[in-house]
Amino acid sequence: MLNQPNIRQMDTICRYTVDEYIDMLIQFHGNFAPGLLIGGFMVDAAVQQMTPYEFFDAICESTSCLPDAIQMLTPCTVGNGWLKIVNTGRFAIALYEKRSGDGVRVSMDVSKLDQCPEIRNWFMRLISKHDQDKNALLSEIKTAGRDILSIRPVKISSKLLGKRPRDPIALCESCGEAFPTNGSVLCPACKGVDLFEI
Repeated sequence: MLNQPNIRQMDTICRYTVDEYIDMLIQFHGNFAPGLLIGGFMVDAAVQQMTPYEFFDAICESTSCLPDAIQMLTPCTVGNGWLKIVNTGRFAIALYEKRSGDGVRVSMDVSKLDQCPEIRNWFMRLISKHDQDKNALLSEIKTAGRDILSIRPVKISSKLLGKRPRDPIALCESCGEAFPTNGSVLCPACKGVDLFEI
């Protein structure tokens, strides 16, 4: 299912220059994050493989950085339900056709980091954030681009395809606020999910 990548300069991420994307990620994420820059290259690599499909969904295997890259560069967001976060702790994403589940998984490939000591040190947490050479790390990420990634075709589990039916809305018998019932008369907060101290 993998397409041959388009021949283009690696100074772009999707439709943006790398520098434009870095400016966007700082605005969206709040600060520069190496994982979000690498995530941009990951999304770019996956999108290039998904060109035959008009509509696709995404799975993100990490809660750190990668969900932001997907939301910035694709129509897949947590809010519209096209982005699912399944936290395996692995630095990987998958884009897939909504109905068939045919897609591509892109992950960081540690075996490809031998020539990228700054990326290796950051990714494997071999040195503290404070001791990292941020300029050298940025330069290595820009130079490496997709070369530190592994890309493979996948078929998404049928359990993850489609959207779950929505539960009816009811008023909580304790607090009186509206919530999706899921067969309960109490909202999750009144059942003990502590969100606030006061």
